Amino acid sequence: MVNPEIGGVVLLLWLLLSLIAFIFQIATIMLLEFRSAPKTVAWLFILFCVPFIGFVLYYFAARDYKNRRRLRRSGSKLFREMKALLWRQSSRVEDAAGMQNPEFIHRERLFKLLTRLSESPITGCNSTLVLKDGEETFPSMLEAMEQARDHIHIQFYIFRSDMIGSRFKDVMIRKAREGVEVRLLCDGLGSLKLKKGFIKELKEAGVKFHYFLPPWIALLDKRLNYRNHRKIVVIDGRIGFMGGINIGDDYLGLYSNMGYWRDTHVRIEGDAVYFLQNTFLGDWKLACGEQVDEAGYFPKHNCGGKEQVQILASGPDQYWNAIQEMCFGATSAATRRIWITTPYFIPDDGILEALKTAAVSGVDVRIIIPYHSDNRLVHWASLSYVEDLLRTGIKFYQYAKGFVHAKVMIVDDLLATVGSANLDMRSFFSNFEMTAILFDASPIEELARQFEEDLQECRPILLETFLNRPRRQKGMELLARLLSPLL
Repeated sequence: MVNPEIGGVVLLLWLLLSLIAFIFQIATIMLLEFRSAPKTVAWLFILFCVPFIGFVLYYFAARDYKNRRRLRRSGSKLFREMKALLWRQSSRVEDAAGMQNPEFIHRERLFKLLTRLSESPITGCNSTLVLKDGEETFPSMLEAMEQARDHIHIQFYIFRSDMIGSRFKDVMIRKAREGVEVRLLCDGLGSLKLKKGFIKELKEAGVKFHYFLPPWIALLDKRLNYRNHRKIVVIDGRIGFMGGINIGDDYLGLYSNMGYWRDTHVRIEGDAVYFLQNTFLGDWKLACGEQVDEAGYFPKHNCGGKEQVQILASGPDQYWNAIQEMCFGATSAATRRIWITTPYFIPDDGILEALKTAAVSGVDVRIIIPYHSDNRLVHWASLSYVEDLLRTGIKFYQYAKGFVHAKVMIVDDLLATVGSANLDMRSFFSNFEMTAILFDASPIEELARQFEEDLQECRPILLETFLNRPRRQKGMELLARLLSPLL
């Protein structure tokens, strides 16, 4: 029979050791995440809810501080080796006086910010076409792929082996058999459900396929938090597509639970395609180790268009959180309007204050978010910001026709952005993302026209009504807000 006193001592010792271990976990998270108070609070909340398990999750999913330097060196190396060629072949805007948009007069500060944030300059000699949904985007992509003569490079966060995915597969297989070099890069988590037989068919036809950080490899290497959210298609180094659309039938509105899928993509011809290509090849190298740097992937362009475009890539392989810095700089520069469409609205403190300041100073700030969301927790987190911002004069609208997945920002007539990045902390600080900044009147006017059309399908959020939302919803918003830095 165990002596009760000895049993009590053992229990006390175990409690003491558990307390020490718990304090160690708290201290570790606070030490490693001290630069981001919201992220620290989120992980501490998880740790208190599920002690020890929360720390294991943190260890495998959130520890990005160690690998960033290696990723930066790897990501930048390829660009440095190609920089001389890209600089020589592209038409670059050297200063604000070279901007065709008259709104850039006396905007030297914003110009310098944009050109110093990224290794991609503002280029001239471009033509763009804004595409508003999958019904417009997929035929345009497939038509360009059919015309390929040298190579097709495709990269998506989500690639589904469904009806539209099969159409892309058929074209890739046919072009590969014709001798066109075809590469397909998919995110390991986003495209986790891609069927093995689907991939086998591609490989047997000669298509080069790789996953970007498959979950188990990412988990063991403590890089699960690195997700490649970019959507890139490059045809022969001359035509490029990028934006918010992945490959799946849901983007055609064929999922009954979501309905019509409103999204925005952009087709680009010209010098900006060099930087879509360079980003793809950098991601390809990170995914499989193959360095593809032949000059033939960057052919000289005939300057058929005069639009000025900048391709902004952001992620752990960059020194700056370039897309977040761009959003902050652009919103801070606004004098008349800031129109934003985003499926997930979880801004960091800097963007939050910039939007508030703009609205209070009389700028017309309008934000479209979904009414029907594909992620309830993120939906509650987005709504948690609404009450505070409505009080500053910002107008919120919920898109009710279906699901809005577009990631667009329009600032005055100064610039507009289309890309893969949501206006949330995951896109700003964790994911590999890409945004195109458009400076010419034609695409800005088209995006503004589409925004106004979307407003006709929206339900405005009124402060008086929103204040009376159920307590349960307020509780869900509070919970989601605590976790929002990790969503």
